[in-house]
Amino acid sequence: MAHPAELSAVIVDDHPAVRAGVAQWLSTGSPPITVAASGEDVRVAWTGEGATADVVILDLHLGGPAPALSELRRLAEAGRRVVVYSMRADDEIALQCLELGALSYLTKAEGAEHLLEAAAAAASGRAYTPPSLAGALAGDRSTDRPVLSARETEVLIEWFQSESKDFVSRRLGISPSTVNTHLEHIRIKYAMSGREAPTKAALLARAIQDGLIGVDDL
Repeated sequence: MAHPAELSAVIVDDHPAVRAGVAQWLSTGSPPITVAASGEDVRVAWTGEGATADVVILDLHLGGPAPALSELRRLAEAGRRVVVYSMRADDEIALQCLELGALSYLTKAEGAEHLLEAAAAAASGRAYTPPSLAGALAGDRSTDRPVLSARETEVLIEWFQSESKDFVSRRLGISPSTVNTHLEHIRIKYAMSGREAPTKAALLARAIQDGLIGVDDL
């Protein structure tokens, strides 16, 4: 079993050479990230050691013609911290992955440094914006209300109505880290829609504007 201070990752990619390369990069990071499991099928992130890894590094193209967006959605909704690592430099897909709950989207051309930064950030529930993603976000001029999942909305409202994330975690029966991950996903969605909300007060203002919660509910 890993020491609590050690970070762990599960790598989902259908190319053995990529899995080996990513594992080597992660082991040389600061802090180093150990690979709990790796494989060519997303099931490796749900079973055995992979089920409790701090970070999921997910290739979107796992042998099939369609990107694994439904698998990404399932992982994010379960509170997993996902870094998408893809061959495709596609702004539309990158933004879609963030909307579904990924904490970062990297292309395989971006190399070890950015992957290490993204994985370490994701392990602590933070987003990371590599150069290609910065371009996609700059080009995204959507000002629509972000689409939050039912679970994200539930976490957000509970957090507004309580003093602490620990209270939210006890009330909803989820871990504090999962609460943090959901809140980070919500912040990313608001930032993508051009309405950043870096603080609790800013998020509350956005939620009131969008009719998610009323002043009387607080």
